Amino acid sequence: MENFRKVRTSEEESPLPFPDLPPDVVEMKVKEGSKIRNLMNFAMAQMELKGSRQIVFSGCGRAVPKTITCVEIMKRKLGGLHQVTKGRYKTLLEVWENQDPLPGGPAQNLTVHKNVPSICILLSRDPLDPNQTGYQPPEPRTQLGDAGEDTSSSSTKGLKRPLPP
Repeated sequence: MENFRKVRTSEEESPLPFPDLPPDVVEMKVKEGSKIRNLMNFAMAQMELKGSRQIVFSGCGRAVPKTITCVEIMKRKLGGLHQVTKGRYKTLLEVWENQDPLPGGPAQNLTVHKNVPSICILLSRDPLDPNQTGYQPPEPRTQLGDAGEDTSSSSTKGLKRPLPP
């Protein structure tokens, strides 16, 4: 493989694994090189300013952790979101080109089919079927103190002590 270089990678398109989604649902396709800040700015604008009721985050391969991070940020910022998570495999097609072809011979390309893990997460303001596999109910709201600390727990870890006189 040292004489080959990757020319192109493409993923096979597959429908979202959620039945009965409205046709205008926002799908956030998270890529490995996506910036979380950009993804979140767009997704938050869709949910808050445009009033979208549902949003789907999807990512495959090394983008799966970033996809989960985006979902957790959104759940924390908006609160009250129902979630359904579906895991699956997607097929990536990689085309590799021979850097050192035989003299007088045709250029040789190699096509590789890779199955990579993929995740699709539906977030919804509206209640979803709790019997679905992968369903998570909204998290209860925690109360925040003046400095933004979580005051719902009895732990004193991280609290500031007053200065002595």
